[in-house]
This record gives sequence, C-alpha cells and structure tokens, in this order.
Amino acid sequence: MEGHEITVLICDDDPGIRMILKKRVQRTAGFTVLDEARDGREALEKYEALRPRVVFLDVDMPLVSGIECAREILDKDPECKLVFATGHEEYMGEAFEVYAFDYLVKPFNLERLDATLDRIREMDEKQQAMRQGTVREAGRRSLTDRLMVKHREGVIFLDPEEILLIQREDRATVMYTVGDGRYVIPETMQEIEDKLDKSVFFRCHKSYIINIHHIRNITPYGRWTYVIQLDGTRHDALITHENYEELEKRFS
Repeated sequence: MEGHEITVLICDDDPGIRMILKKRVQRTAGFTVLDEARDGREALEKYEALRPRVVFLDVDMPLVSGIECAREILDKDPECKLVFATGHEEYMGEAFEVYAFDYLVKPFNLERLDATLDRIREMDEKQQAMRQGTVREAGRRSLTDRLMVKHREGVIFLDPEEILLIQREDRATVMYTVGDGRYVIPETMQEIEDKLDKSVFFRCHKSYIINIHHIRNITPYGRWTYVIQLDGTRHDALITHENYEELEKRFS
C-alpha cells in the first residue's frame, strides 16, 4: 500500500548477520529497518522505544535470550511478527510455542529470507485493506444477563453479545465492544474467561478471547497460526493451529 512501511528491528549479537539482514530487508520494497540490537536487553529496550511491527531475533543472545525477548514482546503486542534467524535448529519448537512467524536456520538461504518478507508484506497489505474498509455495525442479540464490567474510568453494564474481543495489550487486559468501545479492565484473561459463556466466547490464543458469533473470516498467519477478522471492529485476533481445529469442530 502506497506510503505504508513495515518497520523492522534486527536483533543479533553477530554484526555480520545484522548487516546481511539489514541489507536484505532494506532492499525489499515496503520495509524500513528502524534500528539494530546487539543483545537481548538492548532488543527489549529498542522494541519498547520504537514499537516495530517485525522483529528479527537470534535465539542465543547475551543477557536475555531470543525466546525470552519474544515472550516479552508478545505480551505487549501479540500481533508483532517475530522471525527467528539462528544457528540453533533445536530451538524451533520453543520458537513456535511463542508464535514465531518464521524460523530461519543459519546460514540461511537469502531467497528463503525474501520469501518470508514477501509473505509478511502480502499479509500486511490484506490486513491494512480490511482495516481501512467500512466496518459493518454488528447486530445485537439480547441475552438475559447483563455483565457488570469495571474499567479504568468506572463501571459499564453490557449485554455480553456486545463484547467482540478481549486481548492482552501492553500488559493489560483490554475489552473491545460494538460501537468502537474500548475498556481496560483489571481482570486477567483467565478471570474474564471464567465469567463468560463458553458456548459464545472462545479462548483462541493465550492473548485473545473472541465472540464466535462475530467471526467474519479466518486467514493463515505464519506456519502454525491464523488471523481472525471480526465484524464490528477493526481489531483482529490470532488463533493457534490446535484451537483452529477445535473451532472447526464447533461449526461442523
């Protein structure tokens, strides 16, 4: 999309690898490298300051490991795309447990890196197009019970069907509702999940709970994850492969 750049942070303790990644990313249309980090602590500091949309991580970095960095980053922004570029193939399982978008084993083929960047760009273009489109107003379904939701500004009483999405965001639990409502609530994801009707609300990912009545479509995201678009909100959710299979069973 014209004028839209995908921002990138490159984190590796090997300056040669950082240089290769930086040159390849910079020569790829639609991407901008914001900065580099030499160790895990610097990676987290620069992520916090810059909030890139893509982070390249080595697994074995000084001070804080790439896996730990990934967990910290995803707790702040579950939609950040994480690409591991590492010489340690044995950590692939752990990388995908933290929902890595891809895992490149050094010395990686540059065409393989190009393919990863192309997939990120194509997915980003689709997501941007959907978010810029007209959001349809979701119809309300009346339920007998109303939910009292405490939030930072006070208390609101909601028909549960008005709740579209609950997610972890900047280490807080945030609820999105019909009509662009956004509420930062004190409960953990588990606490709010326990209050909701499990026939309607589905924990699709550790960082997301969705209202299944408002699912619009589901598209692939990386190897083991999918993106769910919901009617009534520009925000979307991630769903793991295992939970996708469980959701399929509900609709079969």
